[in-house]
Amino acid sequence: MSTYVYILTDSNRKCLHVGMTADLCQAAAAYRELTALFSDTGSTVSRLVYHEAHPTETAALARFNELSRYTRMQKERLIRRYNPNWISLSRTATFSVTRRHCAVAG
Repeated sequence: MSTYVYILTDSNRKCLHVGMTADLCQAAAAYRELTALFSDTGSTVSRLVYHEAHPTETAALARFNELSRYTRMQKERLIRRYNPNWISLSRTATFSVTRRHCAVAG
């Protein structure tokens, strides 16, 4: 079972949030439902713009801690390297070995 490290943003790309989860679809859905979690403006941090899978929770935690220490510029470079147009990956990416698609609107 993989553990995922991901970066979410809002529609304006104002907030970048790093997270870690075993179920990427459920995490993306939870953030979409929580409005104004990270700011007072009411923007929803729900656009999945980057993710990577790790075979163990220990490896994922180490990468999560590394990405959490990144500056905004470093996070933006990482996102642009793999997702240059900042397209929401929650509709297009496949998240599990069973090849089921995440049904999260983004």
